[in-house]
Amino acid sequence: MSTAIIFWTLVVILLIYGVVIYNALVQLKHNVSKAWSNIDVLLKQRHDELPKLVEACRQYKQFEQDTLQKVTEARARVQAASQAQDIPALGLAESALRAGLGQIFAVVEAYPELRANEQFNQLMARITGLEEAIADRREFYNESVNVHNVRVEQFPDNFVARLFGFALRPLLSFPASDLKDVDVKALFAGGNAQA
Repeated sequence: MSTAIIFWTLVVILLIYGVVIYNALVQLKHNVSKAWSNIDVLLKQRHDELPKLVEACRQYKQFEQDTLQKVTEARARVQAASQAQDIPALGLAESALRAGLGQIFAVVEAYPELRANEQFNQLMARITGLEEAIADRREFYNESVNVHNVRVEQFPDNFVARLFGFALRPLLSFPASDLKDVDVKALFAGGNAQA
């Protein structure tokens, strides 16, 4: 009789432990989703502000149209990757968009009238604030993904994760070229050449 009690006690303990692991994995999965939603909201806000910035720049006929076109195209790629939740594509599109915005901000130095435009300055401040918030949320997202992925791969959690289809989630990363310091002198030289 004591063997049956030991057996059923072990079964109950294993079931309870499996439920605890499952619930923890569900919590981590939802943390990743919530972190992604936070980024997505900020991306949509920035997506709404960028056309206003481009339009403010277009009012100055001599403003570098190629730069504006790059920002517009990168904005579309970010939106598509965000909607598809394609994290690797989003990383690449974000890099192109940040580079385009950096060019706009550098080229603006050659246009004193645009620099003095209150609407442009407000848009620049709003977009810069959104960029900082996106960077903060990107860090939170990657931390959430890392915790999730470690738990999905950890023993014995990996058995429950495989059984219920918990998969690894991709980190939001950027090409190595984006991790280098920006050559501000080259950006300003490029902007002054347009003046």
